[in-house]
Amino acid sequence: MTEILNFCAENLPIILCFLSGVGFLILECFMPGFGVPGLTGCVLEVVALVLTWFAHGPLATLGLLLIVLAVLAIAISTSLRSLSEGKLGKSKIILHETESNEAGYRATDDMDVFVGREGTTTSVLRPTGIADFDGVRMNVSSEGDFVPAGVKVRIVSIEGQKILVRK
Repeated sequence: MTEILNFCAENLPIILCFLSGVGFLILECFMPGFGVPGLTGCVLEVVALVLTWFAHGPLATLGLLLIVLAVLAIAISTSLRSLSEGKLGKSKIILHETESNEAGYRATDDMDVFVGREGTTTSVLRPTGIADFDGVRMNVSSEGDFVPAGVKVRIVSIEGQKILVRK
C-alpha cells in the first residue's frame, strides 16, 4: 500500500494532467465547435505524455498514450450515449423541441407568388441589383447579363432568397 502511495505522490503531476485533460475533452463534447476546453484538454494530455517520457522513458509513454486513447474513447462514447438516451438526454439543457413548417415556422417566406410578375429595375443589375414589382422593392439577380436601370424584367425563378429575373 505504501508503494502505491509513493508511486502516486511521485507521479501526481502526470495523474492530474491526465485526469483533467480527459475531463476537459469530455466537456468539449457538449459544447459547439472546438474551443478552449478541447484545446486545454489536448494540451494537458500532451503535457502528461511529455512528463511520462522524461520520468519513465518511451515505453511508459507509449503505454500511457494507449491508456489515454482507450479512456477517451470509452468516456466520450459513454457520455454521448447518455446524452442521446440516458439521464443527460432528459436534462433541461438539451433542446427537444423542433421548429417545423407544421408549427408555423418557415425559413423563408413563400415567394413563389412572384414568379412570372413583371417589374422595373431601379438600379443597374451587374448581375445583382434592385427591381420594383408593383411597389415591392426586391434584391434580384439577372441571368448573368448586364441590365441597365429602368428596364422591364420578369421573375423567372425563386430559390430561397435568390430571385432570378430576365429582360
